[in-house]
Amino acid sequence: MNNLDTISPLDNRYKDIVASQANNFSEYALIKTRFDIEIEWVIFLLTNFNNKFGKISKTSINKILDFKNSFDRNSALTIKKIEKTTNHDVKAVEYFIRNKFIEDKVLSKYIHLIHFGLTSEDINSLSYAVMIRNGIQTHLLELKNTLKILKNYSKKWSDISFLARTHGQAASPSTIGKELKVFLARLELEIEILKSIKPMAKFSGATGNYHTFNIVDNSINWQIKNKKFINSFKIIQSPITTQIEPHDWIAQTNHSINRINNIYIDLAQDMWIYISNDIFKLKLNKNEVGSSTMPHKVNPIDFENSEGNFSISNSLNDFFANKLSKSRLQRDLSDSTVLRNIGLGFGYALLGLKSIEKGLNKITPNLDAINKELSNNWEVLTEAIQTIMRYEGIPDAYEQLKSLSRGNKLSEKTYKEFVMSLEISEESKDKLSKLTPHTYTGIASNLAK
Repeated sequence: MNNLDTISPLDNRYKDIVASQANNFSEYALIKTRFDIEIEWVIFLLTNFNNKFGKISKTSINKILDFKNSFDRNSALTIKKIEKTTNHDVKAVEYFIRNKFIEDKVLSKYIHLIHFGLTSEDINSLSYAVMIRNGIQTHLLELKNTLKILKNYSKKWSDISFLARTHGQAASPSTIGKELKVFLARLELEIEILKSIKPMAKFSGATGNYHTFNIVDNSINWQIKNKKFINSFKIIQSPITTQIEPHDWIAQTNHSINRINNIYIDLAQDMWIYISNDIFKLKLNKNEVGSSTMPHKVNPIDFENSEGNFSISNSLNDFFANKLSKSRLQRDLSDSTVLRNIGLGFGYALLGLKSIEKGLNKITPNLDAINKELSNNWEVLTEAIQTIMRYEGIPDAYEQLKSLSRGNKLSEKTYKEFVMSLEISEESKDKLSKLTPHTYTGIASNLAK
């Protein structure tokens, strides 16, 4: 099967773009992670309980580690072949290791310790925790690229005044840099929340009660010992579980990524409108085509693509969060097939990030259009006028300005004539007379920096 025959665009059209997350969530990654955990568990038992499970030489430990390090795609394919017989993916990994141990006179003595005391969910729980943790780390690295762009633009364009909008209508001016800084601040806050999520796993047997461990030796604190094993993978132990780890932390991850996605969707939609309103121009690529029939078009396609892909990610993550946090009684298997798709939410979010990064790198402020729009909207200064009037004790300031400007365009001449007609101090008249839509930006410039 080649890339043109796969059902998901993540596996064909966008394969190279999402390769970093594919490395975390592919079938190969799942099989290898399970394999690594099974191998490490055997070593853990032999090195932490040699009085219970027998001694093993350093040479034999190195043989096991060499076997672990030799794992490749042919190994994964062999496990898939075994699975066709077992119809059980985790058991196939166990048998693959068993077959290797049988080949060695010394290692064959430790076959009984492969998957000792465990249920398949112990392996799966820790495997998915490792994979999702890696997925989060990859996502955080990718996020840095857009944050860097937004930080740069915020400073670079901190002094470029432009006409803000409320309800789509002219509003008090801001600066481009400050408005982009808003998105940067929102993302930084949510990223800290994503970083704070602790991936969790269980290693406690069939219904989470350590039955198999306790029956072997109830004098050992297996909860502490197994916690040590889980922690060796940089994963937190989920101490009280049924047969499955409850997946609440996965739901938290899904929700956090969705909130990050939503901030980017908000940014993409704003950029689309700014481009449509000529606030930004798109840098031209002479080889690109904007339309199959209209040669003049330069489309904001990257922002549209990002919106679409972030939305797909959100839909998937909403489903994962709602589904995975529920399981009948001690467990049902409906989460198994769902977890196999968990990487898709990350994949489409990454695709959205790459698209919005590409779009951001194409924009440049359209200063002619920005200045023209500001010069044509002197009525936005009525807020400043009525504030000064209020400050000087005029009780109907708002009403006077409403009568003057609501639904009307004000020219520079009309604005200044009105200011000079007011019964306010000369100092205030001078301040308002010198004000322009370009300069009425408050501390936006400082906020952007």
